[in-house]
Amino acid sequence: MVNEMQNLNPLIDRNQSAPKLYKGIFVGLMTMSLAFIALVGASTSAKAELKLCNTTSSRVGVAIGYREKDRWATEGWWNVASNTCEVLLKGKLIARYYYVHAVDYDRGGEWSGKDTMCTTDKAFTVFGVKDCVKRGYKRTGFFEIDTKNEDDWTVRLKYPDENGKK
Repeated sequence: MVNEMQNLNPLIDRNQSAPKLYKGIFVGLMTMSLAFIALVGASTSAKAELKLCNTTSSRVGVAIGYREKDRWATEGWWNVASNTCEVLLKGKLIARYYYVHAVDYDRGGEWSGKDTMCTTDKAFTVFGVKDCVKRGYKRTGFFEIDTKNEDDWTVRLKYPDENGKK
């Protein structure tokens, strides 16, 4: 009776030698391990975000603007220390074009552009880019970033001249 019960296990072939059995188990475990590593590697290496790196010797304040579904949004302020990077938006980028405005806290000056959006002096999220002043906001110039529809993009702020002087 004991012999009949042991033979009921479909995973064990009593006619197979022990080394072949262990080899089969080893190959199966290795295959599962490699599949798991590939899955984890794919999920961790494919990060998507909008990041800004401040390559200057100054602290900077950063605001961003972007098109969100059927409306414009502007957000700020991220304080980015000298020679560091900050993630501004996590996850897959939802727009091709993003807009950036940055202020140099230590040396004065700013990085701006011709595209105007609404900002305030304190932390903010504003929807819409029209009638900024009427709605109690500042009208601020932003420069355009073309992400070329990539999922992940890094903006690098630097001083205009090669010597690092403003």
